[in-house]
Amino acid sequence: MNSMRIKLALGAALAVLLALLGVGAGAAAAARPTIGQHHAFAPRQLVVKFAGEAHGRTVGLPRGAGVRETARALRAKPNVEYAVPNYAAHASAVEPEPFDPDDDGTIEAVTGSSTAATSPGAWSARQWDFLDYAGTPTTKLPISPGGINAVGAWANLEAEGRPGAEGVVVAVLDSGIAYRDYGSQYLRSPDFSPQQFVPGADFVDHDRLPLDENGHGTFVAATIAEQTNNGIGLTGLAYNAKLMPVRVLGRNNIGFANRIARGIRFAVAHHADVINMSFNFECGARVPQVDEALREAYAHGIVAVGSGGNSSSTVSSSKNCVSEPATGPRVIGVGGTTEGGCMGSYSLAGKGIDVVAPGGGKPVSGCPSVLSRPIYQVTLKEGTTNQFAIPSKYEGTSMAAAHVSGVVAMILASGVIPADLSPKAKVRAVIKRLKVTARSLGYPRTQEGAGLIDAARATALP
Repeated sequence: MNSMRIKLALGAALAVLLALLGVGAGAAAAARPTIGQHHAFAPRQLVVKFAGEAHGRTVGLPRGAGVRETARALRAKPNVEYAVPNYAAHASAVEPEPFDPDDDGTIEAVTGSSTAATSPGAWSARQWDFLDYAGTPTTKLPISPGGINAVGAWANLEAEGRPGAEGVVVAVLDSGIAYRDYGSQYLRSPDFSPQQFVPGADFVDHDRLPLDENGHGTFVAATIAEQTNNGIGLTGLAYNAKLMPVRVLGRNNIGFANRIARGIRFAVAHHADVINMSFNFECGARVPQVDEALREAYAHGIVAVGSGGNSSSTVSSSKNCVSEPATGPRVIGVGGTTEGGCMGSYSLAGKGIDVVAPGGGKPVSGCPSVLSRPIYQVTLKEGTTNQFAIPSKYEGTSMAAAHVSGVVAMILASGVIPADLSPKAKVRAVIKRLKVTARSLGYPRTQEGAGLIDAARATALP
């Protein structure tokens, strides 16, 4: 039976099942995805997989059909592998209290009257997260209790002939990236070069222009691979890596499981080496369609990184847990830490946390350090798509995951992972490398996993 016949047969089978369940005809017409109950899923949509199908697919329901009730009834049918709501994921950034009202976040090129943020070497005045934590401080390079020693990693990659993780491709599944000019409404971030991007896709507007409309994706991408030595803004970890913009979150920083699964498969098909996912589904949500795509990524040797999620004062503690995709198959789940080298007060704990990385913000109670600056990078100025700033509002496990993705890119470029490993063995080796070179901050494993990543140790050849 060819693919068209299979599709028609499965569609007919679903229509029969829905009719038997009393939800009526017309179920194959997908509703426009908006937010359903408690912002948890798209209304009038299910993700259904029949026996024999390679992937689940999105199916629309007629008005009056209950999403959870229909899914439950479908799961009782013997030829249905799964039927679940089209769950919504939310970006894992938190809104902090204003940190420094005197910090206007201005970006200036180095022209002789440069700001501290843009004069040579002075990125370190803001980027505490990239500093060494135990070295000898200098005027240009102080130390930071919460730093991951990116400077040491940069030296390791220079010695290997792969500066800034040259040749590694990182897919950023997010709200898009300000990666190119598009008329006057959209501009490329001044701290990205046009040459560092590979073609991406937009699964929100369904086109080939995954342009950012709120700044979250641009910020995440900047942490991973913002440019160096250009006299603008700050620096990224894997500054010579290629970025693949894959838009799966809308301007409200919410995305749906079906789009995210397609985004992951796009990254697989277009040969990404790393996938960053700085978002989370609701606590306990089962998203088998996304898990299927993540297994494909693993089978192709792609390292997937997911934010562990942030606690919310508006959600009961029973609804706060480390969730998908951080808990997905072979995904590196990441918690967030502070400038003072403590766990962030927002960072969720659970068995899905593999490592922690800088997320900025306030520490948990009992932290011996009061240092609590956010993470700084160049991104869109709030409310615009063509102006840029270095805001002081970004903190959370979204930012932490981006640090891990940048370090993973550097690990892949460093030569510490044997080149003859199978794709799955390569992924396992990268995860092991991150863990064995991390340093404990003294918290339980459910909070810190293996500890705070150390970029220099992770990329150092024996």
